[in-house]
Amino acid sequence: MKNKIITILAITAALALTSCSQIQNETKPYGPENTGAVGTGSASDLSDHELYGQNGYNSVKIAENGFVDVNENATSTFSADVDTASYTMLRRLITSGYDLAGLIGTAGGGIRTEELINYFRYECGQPADGEPFGVKARLTACPWNAENKLLTLTVAAESRQTSQKNNLVFLVDVSGSMSSEDKLPLLKRTFTYLLSNLGDDDTVSIVTYASGETVVLEGCRGSRRDTIKQALDSLEARGSTNGEAGLRRAYEIAEKYSSADSNNRIIIASDGDLNVGMSSVSEIERFVEEKRGAGVYLSVLGFGFGNYRDAVMETIADKGNGAYYYIDGEAEAERIFGDELTSTLYTVADDVKFRVTFDPEAVSMYRLIGYENRLLQEQDFANDAKDAGEVGAGSMITVAYELVTADDPRAPYFTLDVRYKKPGGEKSELFTYTADDSIVCEPDADTDLIAALCELSMILRDSDYKGTSTVDSVIRLTEHEYGDPYKAQFAELVRRLK
Repeated sequence: MKNKIITILAITAALALTSCSQIQNETKPYGPENTGAVGTGSASDLSDHELYGQNGYNSVKIAENGFVDVNENATSTFSADVDTASYTMLRRLITSGYDLAGLIGTAGGGIRTEELINYFRYECGQPADGEPFGVKARLTACPWNAENKLLTLTVAAESRQTSQKNNLVFLVDVSGSMSSEDKLPLLKRTFTYLLSNLGDDDTVSIVTYASGETVVLEGCRGSRRDTIKQALDSLEARGSTNGEAGLRRAYEIAEKYSSADSNNRIIIASDGDLNVGMSSVSEIERFVEEKRGAGVYLSVLGFGFGNYRDAVMETIADKGNGAYYYIDGEAEAERIFGDELTSTLYTVADDVKFRVTFDPEAVSMYRLIGYENRLLQEQDFANDAKDAGEVGAGSMITVAYELVTADDPRAPYFTLDVRYKKPGGEKSELFTYTADDSIVCEPDADTDLIAALCELSMILRDSDYKGTSTVDSVIRLTEHEYGDPYKAQFAELVRRLK
């Protein structure tokens, strides 16, 4: 499939290519004399020590969602999330030889359970004619608490082909911290998967940043694949990391080549180790939020280990109306820019919000598993000024709840409201789905896999809600014949923890 892409790559290497539109190579830091400060920061800003644990995981333990009494608050409201970085970072740790104790000490506090669950695809029908989403709900026994039920809810966005011209900007970190094999060299190989799917009329730009920013390639047509690859191959890692300069220049170029009918997206590739310019999460958040209204999406690819900055990368993607992926090898690069290229690049719904309203006749208490940093206030649901997650073509969002059901449950169990905007729109639309007792079923391969991911996350976080969860119980839940190689791989990964 030829996808039309305008790519802005922010790259620190200085390269001029005469075959494409260029600007003069400049490497100048964005200091106060050039741009002024984006944000002044404050004493309330978290320090690096507070934000990052070993290998970039958030060292502040995520406060899990607890049980909520339906009679006190029947609605659970949160933003959509299609990020998958937590899963691939966890996979890397396991394949690197971390045992269970090491994972609990390294990754437990920063695990985002929804990113484990949403790495995988589950059975779910496509949207009916005229509807934006397909929905499949299942209510099964809860494996880690026999007295409760596990509700799994999958929402599938429409899958569609598009001839839309793409305006992509690759913003590439070429600072000294990117020199290792699992960073810049892997990054170059990652982008080759995307280049093979460029449309001839797509526009590609490459911006790099280190001590300053350099425009390596600007406005190059997708048909010039050899030229684009030469630009990528020329990149070298050196210098400090002025992410502010790169972000500013990437947005400038993205806006320059954008049009109302094009897919305008910056793809930033980095280890997130920003040490010049905007360095705090709050500063980056304010800057990206300011630029969000320009009609340019910003997605994030994370690379590396050791000094990796997970919190920074997640913030950039969340506030930039894009998705966050962590690349732990070429297979993951091929998945993102091959198998799932359409959902990676093409947005079909903006500011997607979920509201699940439980019927007290059927459910007495509920606990949302994950999505802790995606929670919304009830009044946010209908507020079109409130930002929420973006969903790509063919994407799936899966949600899990642990439920305490009523003694004599009656239909309906819950109502799902999804509020969303069409890409570029300002007014949201509402989609509603009501679940009755037809969702009650026996566990299957999908529900068992979701339960296994929930259990593993709770074990690693030493959750108060883990119940009978053990590595053995996670292994038992994955004893299925999976046709999906990614699911089969997870089953093997868990066995390494024995």
